[in-house]
Amino acid sequence: MKSNKWFLLLLFAGWTAPILAQNVTRTAIKRYINVPAGYLMVLRQGDDVFAHLEELARKEKIPSATFTGMGFVNAKFGYFNRETKQYDPREFEDVELASLSGSIAWQDQKPSLHVHGVVTDKNFQAFGGHLLAATVGTGSVEIMVTVHDKPLKRVMEQPLGANILNLEPD
Repeated sequence: MKSNKWFLLLLFAGWTAPILAQNVTRTAIKRYINVPAGYLMVLRQGDDVFAHLEELARKEKIPSATFTGMGFVNAKFGYFNRETKQYDPREFEDVELASLSGSIAWQDQKPSLHVHGVVTDKNFQAFGGHLLAATVGTGSVEIMVTVHDKPLKRVMEQPLGANILNLEPD
């Protein structure tokens, strides 16, 4: 009975070691580099696009920025319903991110993203609008973040009921 336990333990370790090694390697992969205009980011399968952009803004203390990108994603878009002041969501799996654009500002001492995009499916149908979430699908996503020297904030504006980029100084 003891030898069966050891055998099962060794077998389990043999199966899990490569998986654990992949996870360690995956987290060690560099996600961005500094370039003259700002940062070049390359995200890989499973990465949360919004989380990585927010982390970059916090870590590098980016005052404000704009960004563009492309790649492969699973995307959640939202159409702003002016009556309910909420986004009506729609999700798209395994699509090509033909265009990504957005801005980074600050709200309540946290990064605030405003992101739009266009995705295409295998039939070359395009869908786009306000992105609520995106994770990297098969392949990667490349994002160029252009940093601006002025800190910008987002503020809730009424009666619209939406966060708007504020160009006025504090």
